[in-house]
Amino acid sequence: MMIFKGMFVAAAGPAPNYDMQRILSTRSPVEAAKMNSLVSVVLNPTRYFMAAGLAVLALTNFDSLYKSSITSPDFEAILPEVLAHYVPIGLLGLLMAGFIAAFMSNFAATVNAAPAYIVNDIYKRYINKNAEPKVYVRMSYIASVAVVIVGITFGFFVESINQIALWIVASLWGGYTAANVLKWYWWRFNGYGYFWGMVSGIATSLILLLLDKLNLIPFLNNWPLPANPSMNSFPLIFLISIIGCFVAALLTKPESDEVLMKFYHNVRPWGFWKPVYQKVVKADPQFIANKNFKRDMFNILVGITWQISLMATPVFLVIREYTSLIISIAILVVTSVILKFNWWNKLEATYGEKRSELKIPVAEGETTLAIEK
Repeated sequence: MMIFKGMFVAAAGPAPNYDMQRILSTRSPVEAAKMNSLVSVVLNPTRYFMAAGLAVLALTNFDSLYKSSITSPDFEAILPEVLAHYVPIGLLGLLMAGFIAAFMSNFAATVNAAPAYIVNDIYKRYINKNAEPKVYVRMSYIASVAVVIVGITFGFFVESINQIALWIVASLWGGYTAANVLKWYWWRFNGYGYFWGMVSGIATSLILLLLDKLNLIPFLNNWPLPANPSMNSFPLIFLISIIGCFVAALLTKPESDEVLMKFYHNVRPWGFWKPVYQKVVKADPQFIANKNFKRDMFNILVGITWQISLMATPVFLVIREYTSLIISIAILVVTSVILKFNWWNKLEATYGEKRSELKIPVAEGETTLAIEK
């Protein structure tokens, strides 16, 4: 289930939070790809050195850390207990500063992203279309404060951080994944399909959470994963979200040819784009579709192995599994060489070329849109 979920979440592209903000801050697809790969190099080894060290401290001092039953430990107490009793004062201050910085980066990205959705996609589009820019800025302030207040309010009612994290990762992402995958790979998908796919999936996750609290759906606690209702509900949420996406998209008008052709000409996505591709080729005979599917899929498989070795290497070093450490380093070196020659060196040729102009016929006449890198 985690592999299945992970494949679809990855296919959906960068999440609309700090990941997307980093992507959009780059100047080109080449810079975005290099930035995203370097993030893994910078974050993963240091992150898992720390995580492995804290885990070893917790495991070796298990008896002193857990005063309750050994079969039902309080997992949320592991980190604060280890930090309080087994980390030196100077290092403790450095770790706490890092944890607070990590929290603030996630918090700030979410608070920055939410007002954009509320103001641009709801207020500006449906409530006040022709307001002064100052009005939209003022509304973004109000939306930011409202998001923070709602988030803090929910925090008072959350009994377990672990439970809410499981629900977000396993259940809520079921409602998020389908709409974000289809937006890249199906030409007929539109804003209505995205909206109702998200709403149906998220609503289903909330309803199932409530029913589970009331013990009205006991099967979610037993099958297929015992005592994990969040993960068990993922397939159902995912299915309902897909149905919402398709029904809403097919019952409403598709996006205009101008929007679809401009997007396809610029992004060149994989998937079901044949009607749009035919129109683009007619308007721009020099256009060449993306033919790198096999190479990109191979690089993705190599990249997954590379990322796992980045995480596994520091863990093996901390727990002193030296044979596994050598194997992990060897895999890291081999995959790095493959990615260097089969991905890194070909980024500029694949995404950095100058695009031709696209002439798109529209109802009023003919409009020329220069699609540049």
